[in-house]
Amino acid sequence: MPEVSSGPVPEVSRKRSASPGPPLKQGPERKRACWGILTSQGSWADRSPLHEAASQGRLLALRTLLAQVNAATIDGVTPLYNCCVSGSVACLELLLQNGAHTRTTHTHFPSALHEACKRGNSQCVESLLSHGADPDYDSPHLGSALHVSCLHRHTSCSQILLHTGAHVNVGRGDDSPLHAAVRQDSADQAAVLLEYGADVNLRDSSNQRPVDVAPPGGKTQQLLQAFEVSPRSLCQLSRLKIRGVIGRTRLKLLPLLPLPSLLTHYLEHT
Repeated sequence: MPEVSSGPVPEVSRKRSASPGPPLKQGPERKRACWGILTSQGSWADRSPLHEAASQGRLLALRTLLAQVNAATIDGVTPLYNCCVSGSVACLELLLQNGAHTRTTHTHFPSALHEACKRGNSQCVESLLSHGADPDYDSPHLGSALHVSCLHRHTSCSQILLHTGAHVNVGRGDDSPLHAAVRQDSADQAAVLLEYGADVNLRDSSNQRPVDVAPPGGKTQQLLQAFEVSPRSLCQLSRLKIRGVIGRTRLKLLPLLPLPSLLTHYLEHT
């Protein structure tokens, strides 16, 4: 009768036991291999089920996991941020209604608003702003959310930010949103910025104006050159001045004023 070994049996995962393969590494080598897998995944290694449900847009699963609505990974990624990555507005709204913070607790943590602008998820941007997100929130390494949307050519996100009262000239350091839009030769984006009062005379860290960094012969160069010889109309200047006096935090109250709808739309920039 064959002798049966009484030594320890190597641990084999259920998923791999059915198919032959190389023996599992033992000791220090195995630990190094496992650590390599974890570090290559970044913050995925400590993601909670709430992060998973948010990133995959699983609304029903999310409803049962809302006890830790502001849980953050080691890299500061929250479920709200994951929703902005996936573009799941329904999950985003659910998190916001259950106490998710629109602003990160530490300035170096990722910003949900900036991520939504980067990916062009305009509905996420609108939802975040309607729940109190600051349209002028400045990320230390990314600048303003408006700068990010201009850098990635997402005009719809820029329009929402500006409509809510984002400062049109605040970008990243000396680089204005108009500089970013012009470098991408995004004429639509540049036109929106000019409509909301972008300053064509601002200079970046290289002492260049937006027209100086425009691709030669491109649409944005032509737009800026035409703008410089035809200044804003009195109608545009008046609207910009009145909106400035009203202030960003009170712009949402415009529909409540006893004004003709035509005047309300004029002040709302719609």
